[in-house]
Amino acid sequence: MKHVARKRFGQNFLTDDHVLNNIIDAIAPRRGETMVEIGPGLAAMTALLLKSLDHMHVVELDRDLVTRLEKAYPRERLTVHSGDALKFDFGSIPVPDGQKLRVVGNLPYNISSPLLFHLAEFAHLVEDQHFMLQKEVVERMVAEPGTKAYSRLSVMLQWRYDMAMLFIVPPTAFDPPPQVDSAIVRMVPTRRQLPCDGKRLEAVVAKAFSQRRKVIRNCVAGMFTEAQLVEAGIDPGVRPEAVSLEQYVALANLPVS
Repeated sequence: MKHVARKRFGQNFLTDDHVLNNIIDAIAPRRGETMVEIGPGLAAMTALLLKSLDHMHVVELDRDLVTRLEKAYPRERLTVHSGDALKFDFGSIPVPDGQKLRVVGNLPYNISSPLLFHLAEFAHLVEDQHFMLQKEVVERMVAEPGTKAYSRLSVMLQWRYDMAMLFIVPPTAFDPPPQVDSAIVRMVPTRRQLPCDGKRLEAVVAKAFSQRRKVIRNCVAGMFTEAQLVEAGIDPGVRPEAVSLEQYVALANLPVS
């Protein structure tokens, strides 16, 4: 029975075999690894991954697809977690000693940013992540300071991950086709994370980008003085997108007055 894509779940099913094989090549799954796929949908990528894996986990919100997956694969090959990835405890997946979790998925575009922030909480448990996302979102994730795409998302994810856009996927690769281009991004938890309290950094960056058309001095007024901006190596007259990750961290590490 054909499954009709549901807009409320942001479902766009990847159907292009060439693109699918390119994604599998980028992920390079290996036997013995612990992998979880977010939003497996009709299992196009799941089936290819399982050719190289003994077992994997999937997180699926659509109960009809959960039922379909459970019927298609025995439990010793596929563990299906029925629920919302935004609330799922990725730390609950058992991983052998000495290993870390690998995370993959075609992420629903309507929840991509909050889902990325949720996953960031588990970065210490993860080896790498490979995701299909809206191209515009990936551009923001990997953007450099001084560019229009540089944003709160850029700063917070670059603090935790080394990231690269691997390749672009056209709308024609999906059923139904989305209205935008997609892209594959690789995210590897950085081994060079700058020391900083995550919640403090998040508060500073959120404040800074809340009024990105204003200069940084005005954006963080009430949180930092101009003298403190200078102490962190920041020109008070630049806009938030001109401030580097290192400078935001230096600002967040200043004593709270």
